[in-house]
Amino acid sequence: MAFVVAVAQQKGGSGKSTVAVNLAAVLAAEGRRVGLLDTDPQGSVTRWHEERQRRADGLASLSFAHPSGWRVPTALDKLRRSHDVVVLDTPPHAGTDAKVAIRAADLVLMPVQPSPADLWASEGTRRLAAEEKRLLRALLNRVPAQGKMRDRVAAALKEMEVPLLEQCLGNRAHFASAFLDGLAVTEAAPRSAAAAEARALAEAVIALSSSFPRR
Repeated sequence: MAFVVAVAQQKGGSGKSTVAVNLAAVLAAEGRRVGLLDTDPQGSVTRWHEERQRRADGLASLSFAHPSGWRVPTALDKLRRSHDVVVLDTPPHAGTDAKVAIRAADLVLMPVQPSPADLWASEGTRRLAAEEKRLLRALLNRVPAQGKMRDRVAAALKEMEVPLLEQCLGNRAHFASAFLDGLAVTEAAPRSAAAAEARALAEAVIALSSSFPRR
């Protein structure tokens, strides 16, 4: 049975889609059978996948679907039985679709930019994860090279008793340019600092999955 990761954050623009596609593509490149579900009506991951399909062969293979509402559990069940990992990009609000995705997940991965707005907006996602009794990990995303806000947000998450991954993703142009081309950053710029960060994130997720009981 697959380990299911819901990338969730109530605030729009937190970088959920970028996190989801990079996590999925890195895990697939390592030889795992990976499913990617876009449950966000905005469809950014769907557009990324369309761009990816236009490119030459040689990219890591992903099973993809863009379900919504009651179709999410059905699509997920199909992938769960035949894949190692399934990654879900979720809607940027704490509504019904987000709740369905979080309920289906083994891990809720919550991107948080080092800003007060992202920190405050995380309340809805934290509440849903707690209500559904799902494992929650925060991921600092788009972290600037300088500034003290990262440490302040990390301290606030600790005070809220929200576990924070040691790995983070920097505010790097390679992430955006790779996404535009339908690629993971490890495919577009494999020797970049951004690629190293994406691989470290994937390693952290797999470490969590190895000690997590399957449902």
